[in-house]
Amino acid sequence: MRFIPALMTGKAAGFAAGLIDKNRGTNLAGKAAMKIDAEMLSHFKGIDPKKVLFITGTNGKSTTNNMINHLLRSKGFRVVSNIEGANLITGIATALIKASTASGRVDADYYVFETDERYLYRIREQLPAANLLITNLQKDQVQRNGDPSYISRKIAKVINDFGFRLFLNADEPRSASFAPMAEDTVFYGVEKNSLSFTKDESFVTMPCPKCHHRIVFDYYNNDGLGSYHCANCGYSRTEPDYKVKDADFDAGTFRIGETDFSMHHRLPYMLYNYASAVAVCKELAGMSEAECAEALRDFRNVGGRVDSIDYNGQHINYMRFKQENPETLQNFINMIADDPKEKVVVIGFGTVNEFDPHYLNSFYAFDCDYSGLIGSNVSKYIFVTDTIAYDAANSFIYGGVDPDKVEILPTGDEEEILRAITSTGCDNVYLTIELHRFEKMKAFAEKGGVL
Repeated sequence: MRFIPALMTGKAAGFAAGLIDKNRGTNLAGKAAMKIDAEMLSHFKGIDPKKVLFITGTNGKSTTNNMINHLLRSKGFRVVSNIEGANLITGIATALIKASTASGRVDADYYVFETDERYLYRIREQLPAANLLITNLQKDQVQRNGDPSYISRKIAKVINDFGFRLFLNADEPRSASFAPMAEDTVFYGVEKNSLSFTKDESFVTMPCPKCHHRIVFDYYNNDGLGSYHCANCGYSRTEPDYKVKDADFDAGTFRIGETDFSMHHRLPYMLYNYASAVAVCKELAGMSEAECAEALRDFRNVGGRVDSIDYNGQHINYMRFKQENPETLQNFINMIADDPKEKVVVIGFGTVNEFDPHYLNSFYAFDCDYSGLIGSNVSKYIFVTDTIAYDAANSFIYGGVDPDKVEILPTGDEEEILRAITSTGCDNVYLTIELHRFEKMKAFAEKGGVL
């Protein structure tokens, strides 16, 4: 009896939010509606669980969601999705509210939802789904998630209690370990390529999900992703059903099966997004590799992690990374190391402000391998932000960076940071900093601001 009033309230809230800013309010309709009907996801009509896909994991959820949506819609399928990235239960409620009729019926071919790892159980309690894609399970948001093994146990409970067809990353030990829990499992992965790397035994790895001894990575395609084995119990990488091979980052191409693909986003971690999206669209919607390759030619990742600024003759390469996430920081380091040209590197770790109380830490920087970076023609490292610049600098120096190349600028002022970049005179700059600070810097540069 509460569902229809909740639905009408949600539609009104969504309409009002759209009048103010169509890019905002991705949770608002769901929040308003679920105050009236806390179980409203279970009351929508017309949803076939076999057509519902949940996407969860530490990194890559939003990009994978965007890519799968793009592929399915390229074939004319109607898709309901929280493509804006609101991945809690209220974000999914918002997507369904927008798509439903006044009676709560939803008519679509597929339902694709990015889901927060911790909220997956609650979402699945209300919304039946037959398909679950897991991107990877890495260190992330320790105040909220603790150790990745904790999140792994939570996901295992969802799988055991409800059952899914699983799409699993064969190159990530924790994710791949869920395979025995499902009757139907599809593996995806990436073969060794020119940007694969190794770490020596002094670096942190992870416990084997089977016997809890040390996992040994033969090589990494991304930090925490690659070919691995456990010397104690023999647990090892499963050969993927869908595998990216022959990746050529200079040409921007790769292959899945016998089909050639274009790689617009020429970054190693994007290969896993490509592989998982093709696996889902072929298995779930019957699309061929050739159809996927054709559709991906014009895919551009909205709100991705890579951007740039051109200012005063300097090209600033920006990569957004998740605080407390060593994988994305390692990706940034490897991207810099792969560039042989002279460059300046600007590092801006900041306050983790997604939680109350806000807090600081830099532990994740000590998990990264800086050896490739050290010999890659970096002329200067500038560590910025007013909260943790000194700690960030220490982590890089501890990793082998020459202290004489280090400059510490403990400020969060975007113009002051841009001024420091300009003063180097280097036309090749790499920057990682909080997104809101980067957006202010980019807006200043695009408006022709003068320092």
